[in-house]
Amino acid sequence: MNEHLIEVQELTKVYGAGPAAVHALDGVNLIIDEGEFVAIMGASGSGKSTVMNILGCLDRPTDGQYWLGGEDVSKLNKAQLADIRNRQIGFVFQSYNLLARSSALKNVMLPLMYSRRERRSASEREKLAREALEAVGLGDRTDHRPNEMSGGEQQRVAIARALVNEPLLILADEPTGNLDTSSSQEVVDILRGLHERGRTIIMITHEPDLGAQAERIVTLIDGRVVDGEEG
Repeated sequence: MNEHLIEVQELTKVYGAGPAAVHALDGVNLIIDEGEFVAIMGASGSGKSTVMNILGCLDRPTDGQYWLGGEDVSKLNKAQLADIRNRQIGFVFQSYNLLARSSALKNVMLPLMYSRRERRSASEREKLAREALEAVGLGDRTDHRPNEMSGGEQQRVAIARALVNEPLLILADEPTGNLDTSSSQEVVDILRGLHERGRTIIMITHEPDLGAQAERIVTLIDGRVVDGEEG
């Protein structure tokens, strides 16, 4: 088994073919150990989103290898990748991706309902969801729907949802992109607190002041890592 939580070797991603081919990633190498808080940064078109999609098992590379928790996931099929996502990765997206008609509690319970790893009773799912909401400071907002909460609160619900399955990795894609400065800092503070308690976090961001609060910055330019490659 690989000793690193994440190891990427010579990862490439090509869209299209022939003269029109776009090399979104061009030989990316990256190591991330368990418990790290890493910010992946770069300008628009640098390859950040493509890296996020591959690390999050939302897409497969054209070539190269990606080990997550000692397993080579770079050649898995769509169903296998979906299982990895559900069991091992918690996602936090810029747009929150909450169910508008469901309460905060039900939104956080959702991953538990789809979990194939362990079938839990309704009361167990509710208990875990309440604990996750408490962990992000929303224990008193469990019955509120997204339209009854601020943007910052909605993102904290999304973080609770990402936590509830006890994933190997929390992947936050521009998690403060829709938030004001104060709410942005609250979200980053929560991520830092999770890191201090041993969580592994990868944050995709184009904002230098937020990236600087991570433990390490990985910078991408034109599909290649130019800084922060080593773990």
